[in-house]
Amino acid sequence: QVHLVESGGGLVQAGGSLRLSCAASGRIDSTYAMGWHRQAPGKEREFVAVISWNGGTYYDDSVKGRFTISRDNAKNTVYLQMNNVKVEDTAVYYCNAGYWGDYPAAESASWGQGTQVTVSS
Repeated sequence: QVHLVESGGGLVQAGGSLRLSCAASGRIDSTYAMGWHRQAPGKEREFVAVISWNGGTYYDDSVKGRFTISRDNAKNTVYLQMNNVKVEDTAVYYCNAGYWGDYPAAESASWGQGTQVTVSS
């Protein structure tokens, strides 16, 4: 089982930037994709971005051009650079790890506990 721990959440002004990190440990398959989903209060969890083991990326349309996902395989860590954030980006952000074919739903992925991102106007 993969253990994932997110960090880097916090309060940021609209238009500002924030970088989230997620470190993985445990039974890690070197071919795992790693990604981010988010969930706002009272809403369904939604896909944000995913990156394959060899660097391929896929983003939800709502964050294209603003967010960048990256990974450091040596550190088993995935990052989400959030630029030009909007109020509607406010949510708990969850890191996940799984196989590329499971995304964007990531039904079979392992999940972290989440980190809160709050964007103020």
